[in-house]
Amino acid sequence: MSEPAENNGDSTIYGLSVTPLTQCAHWHSPLDIIAIKHFCCKKFYACISCHDALETHTSEVWPQTRRDESAVLCGQCKHVLTVDEYLKSGSKCTRCMSNFNPGCKNHWGLYFQLDGNTT
Repeated sequence: MSEPAENNGDSTIYGLSVTPLTQCAHWHSPLDIIAIKHFCCKKFYACISCHDALETHTSEVWPQTRRDESAVLCGQCKHVLTVDEYLKSGSKCTRCMSNFNPGCKNHWGLYFQLDGNTT
């Protein structure tokens, strides 16, 4: 069973060794400050490795048709961006302008259905 690591109002963050900024045991640079709500369980996790370590089900990506739903939490200001806002944000929070890790783009296909990504 997964245990909540951080509670930010309505958005409990799950993961391993989660900090108040949403960094975790796997990703903990000063720019690793997002948590993503997983489509499969609707829980915010610091990263997919935390999800896979704590859940018994397989992770599912957000379909392109659901990009208008809130799914990416900024660890700095706790604003929740829609999938579309996040993908178009230029690796910055749209509210507080905190920088996100630009390398996260390399993992978007693990969380979001992208062109040509049907899983």
